[in-house]
Amino acid sequence: MIQISPDNIADRFMRYVRIDTQSDPTSTAHPTTEKQKDLSKLLHRELFAMGITDATTDEYGYVYATIPSNSDKKNIPAICFCAHVDTAPDCSGTNVKPTLHRYYDGSDIVLPDDATQVLRMSDSPYLKNHINSGIITASGTTLLGADDKSGVAAIMEAALFFIQNPAVKHGDIKILFTPDEEVGKGTAKVDMQKLGAQFGYTLDGDDAGIYNDETFSADGAVITINGVITHPGYAKDKMVNALKVAGAILDALPKNEWSPETTEKREGFVHPVAVNGIAEKATIQFIVRDFTATGLQNHHARLKKIAGETVAQFPGASIEYQAQEQYRNMKEVLDKYPQVVAYAEEAIQRAGLTIKKEIIRGGTDGSRFSYMGMPCPNIFTGMQNIHSKLEWIGTKDMAKAAETIVHVAMIWEERS
Repeated sequence: MIQISPDNIADRFMRYVRIDTQSDPTSTAHPTTEKQKDLSKLLHRELFAMGITDATTDEYGYVYATIPSNSDKKNIPAICFCAHVDTAPDCSGTNVKPTLHRYYDGSDIVLPDDATQVLRMSDSPYLKNHINSGIITASGTTLLGADDKSGVAAIMEAALFFIQNPAVKHGDIKILFTPDEEVGKGTAKVDMQKLGAQFGYTLDGDDAGIYNDETFSADGAVITINGVITHPGYAKDKMVNALKVAGAILDALPKNEWSPETTEKREGFVHPVAVNGIAEKATIQFIVRDFTATGLQNHHARLKKIAGETVAQFPGASIEYQAQEQYRNMKEVLDKYPQVVAYAEEAIQRAGLTIKKEIIRGGTDGSRFSYMGMPCPNIFTGMQNIHSKLEWIGTKDMAKAAETIVHVAMIWEERS
């Protein structure tokens, strides 16, 4: 029987979340913040201390390691387990104070450093699954960092299990910890040849038993508005203010559909995220999301049509439209390798959990890895209320995530 201690993984997790690893969306460096390397270096040292002698950390903050195969079989694919070390810029990650509530009793939890931050079961019904077991919260002034240090902790605890239990057979296990996932750069500097894995699994999901094999496909779009500029004192019937055109385009967007705040499930959207410029020239940046390539194309066409019809109301102004691919739905790749998902499902069941398949209205490092030659679905870790001061995680969920990793590796060995 495979069993990981919730108490042990809780200790590990709390050690990791105390390290500030917040990434920076405005930075062009790799990693975007040097402090992410503090955790990378600690993980490197801990892997080495376990006896994993090829663990390395590169200049970009990526951690690579291999647990060599202990099977007599020669045809077992190398399997990667991946998590990201950074935390989101949405909420402070400085001076995180994790608190273990060892036997949660179902009552409200007032976080100690800000009494206005109250974790309630009425707001977080998943807490019901953790009555009489451990949950971990932050102190009320920061996020917790379960996204994705719970994934990091699960992989590290599973690695220790493999080292301490050599009778458990597996092929080559590749471990990868990435920086900058939260700012969309998690795979920017990864060395896939050095990693050397045929298939992979990210540990970056929520409720126990959930796995994800489908994400949004994502593009960016930029509309550049060229106005007509003259001296404002003599501008009558001459000036066309690019900022006002930008405002008119934004106002022309649908109010009750086609936006993040009005869509759910498999509905795509177009979302303006930034406006910049002066009267002469302005830009509007958008993110464009859908689950299909055709849906993305339709969104671009609709947005261009709205912008074109709007700018036509401002004689002399013009627009330029640029689209940029960001990532694609991993399912298009994973459908070609059904065993990758099937083995995850079996592993979750072996861990004693009910399988829950969910789509992600977003992306993961696995979205990009899948198109970089390593088909890579996503597995739960238990994280809840992520990117917020009310973030929390159940210790038994993290332990089950680590057990699922062990079962995945065992199944690949058994089926090869």
